[in-house]
Amino acid sequence: MHCILKPGQFCFKPRIALEKNFPYGQVPGQGLFFCGASLNVLSLNSNLFYWMVSGLTIQQVLAKYWGYASFRPVQEDIIRSVMDGKDTLALLPTGGGKSVCFQVPGLIFDGLTLVVTPLIALMKDQVENLRKRGITAEAVYSGMSLREIELALNHVMHGSIKFLYLSPERLLTQRFLDILPSLHISLIAIDEAHCISQWGYDFRPPYLRIAEIRQYLPGVPVLALTATATRTVVSDIQEKLGFRQRNSFERSFERRNLAYVVFKEENKLDRLLRIVNWVPGSAIIYVRNRRKTREIAEFLVKNNINADFYHAGLSSGEREKKQDAWKSGRKRIIVSTNAFGMGIDKPDVRLVVHLDLPESIEAYFQEAGRAGRDEIKAYAVLLYEEADILDAWHNLELSYPVPDLIRQIYQALGNYFQLATGSGRDMAFDFEISEFSSQYNLKPVTVFNALKFIEREGFIVMNEAVDTPSKILLNARKDDLYRFQVENASFDPLIKTILRSYGGIFTEPTVISEAELARRLSTSPEEIVRALKYLNEREVLTYLPRKNKPQLTFSSELIRAADLRISPENYAERKKDAKRRLESMIEYVSTSKNCRSRTLIGYFGQNDSKRCGICDVCLNRNRAGLSEFDFNNIVAVIKPLLKSQGQPMEALIEACYNISEEKVIRAVSWLADNDKIEMMDGGIFRWADE
Repeated sequence: MHCILKPGQFCFKPRIALEKNFPYGQVPGQGLFFCGASLNVLSLNSNLFYWMVSGLTIQQVLAKYWGYASFRPVQEDIIRSVMDGKDTLALLPTGGGKSVCFQVPGLIFDGLTLVVTPLIALMKDQVENLRKRGITAEAVYSGMSLREIELALNHVMHGSIKFLYLSPERLLTQRFLDILPSLHISLIAIDEAHCISQWGYDFRPPYLRIAEIRQYLPGVPVLALTATATRTVVSDIQEKLGFRQRNSFERSFERRNLAYVVFKEENKLDRLLRIVNWVPGSAIIYVRNRRKTREIAEFLVKNNINADFYHAGLSSGEREKKQDAWKSGRKRIIVSTNAFGMGIDKPDVRLVVHLDLPESIEAYFQEAGRAGRDEIKAYAVLLYEEADILDAWHNLELSYPVPDLIRQIYQALGNYFQLATGSGRDMAFDFEISEFSSQYNLKPVTVFNALKFIEREGFIVMNEAVDTPSKILLNARKDDLYRFQVENASFDPLIKTILRSYGGIFTEPTVISEAELARRLSTSPEEIVRALKYLNEREVLTYLPRKNKPQLTFSSELIRAADLRISPENYAERKKDAKRRLESMIEYVSTSKNCRSRTLIGYFGQNDSKRCGICDVCLNRNRAGLSEFDFNNIVAVIKPLLKSQGQPMEALIEACYNISEEKVIRAVSWLADNDKIEMMDGGIFRWADE
């Protein structure tokens, strides 16, 4: 039995319907119905109704596809907000499970979930993991050929795809806008949402245009996700994405199991060796440049430590091999640039060491947070010396080449790819910075920073090297293919071998191995490649050769270098903001006055955390033999006294009349040792300037 309601009426909010497993829906031309059997469920999205066809609660979806019995903190609140059709901002620390927050509702909604992310390696990894779970997903990003993009979008249009991953610069291309009306999109998920804010540490201009898609999808909720955002960035994200009302959820960034440690150390290698011998288990060591990854790894190996190195300059095959060896435990330590770690789900990392000063608290917090995701004790150690601070300022200057040099490198880029002014839009090229720099007699670091600035201005997109295996799709119908085989007998063995070896090759691009085909046909891989290219030219099949090099894509037509406008205001403001972030990083390592965890969390605007008790600052204080209660009481009494004028120890002991003399002396000694108070001539103490 079911009841018909008039249009505009509804029986339950979707959250209640899900909790009660009580379905309701819409009968075309009649209104809404609901019934007592568990069949289908609807979600109310800002007065638009979307069928939710899984018939499962969010907990059941989590258990079915991920095998988890319960959600992590805040995940369920975020998901329920999305299910109620609300624009939602989710702040979850590294390893906090952001993807589940859009994948669970995406599986319940009937329509397609559009996922915008700039991280191609992470995008490919998530698509692969979804497919392994039996969930349909596609990805479209810069660096794919036009044919690859067309095939993927056709698959989305004509298949039952649940998740479409797009890089931000592909979102507002004419081709995507053309097919948008035919797509039933029920949720827009935006990962790395801090990239939308010019006040964030990784601002990307294409993110500013994401909000434009909302005019084509009225009522569809947006879920923005990020791991690192200050209060300013949190506000900016919601404004830039056109949130209908402010609505954010955040999990505390506090990591009770993670001990943050800073050592000022000139002999870093000796200290590093002691640390890795003292802390057992898997580890990541971050350094600034590629050369040092190899040098540090070799140093560790010479000292009988099982280590390897990793950086973006390695071939995709090498990177995958090294990454797998570390993830599986065959290699204990990986020494890497910051190219390593994004999206890698390894919960048992016991140690993360930074041998160079990160450029910002945001970057450091994200990288250090890759330790101890299993909530077992882990360490994040940062080693620095005075020279590192000087190097950091120097690197900041290098990151902002003068505008004339940026224009010169932009012009060289057009010459390098032999592009005429007005051409190049959406064209992708293999691109090695070292080769380009050598040809134009430029320093690679200068080229890199100039290109990053050109990218931030929205003219190009640079993608890391991602290994994309070769694929083929048969275009000809079976009877046409048979005629081609009869008329071109030399290709008959290859086509028959392809048909026998790979299924589904008439319906979607299928991964192939040229080497395996060559082995079966007793020929060389080079001959197979030549044959496939010929068949591609004849349009018998579509051949997409393997890609494993970095890609550079022109996101707009090439313009004259003289017309490349670099706003002086934006240039100066971004440099000023980068300087502010670096100053915060330097202050973090230079001071031993405050709990490391509280300092980091406070940077992101969470000021209600307690002293962690396990960082180097807290351990030093703990050695004074004081509880946090006693220590805070003593400081509350003596700080105002010492700020107004100097006081002898006797006066401080007398002021703390209800606390033992021994505890007061210990507290004052600790404060003096950590430069919070100064001892003047005659044994007079005063509070140090802050």
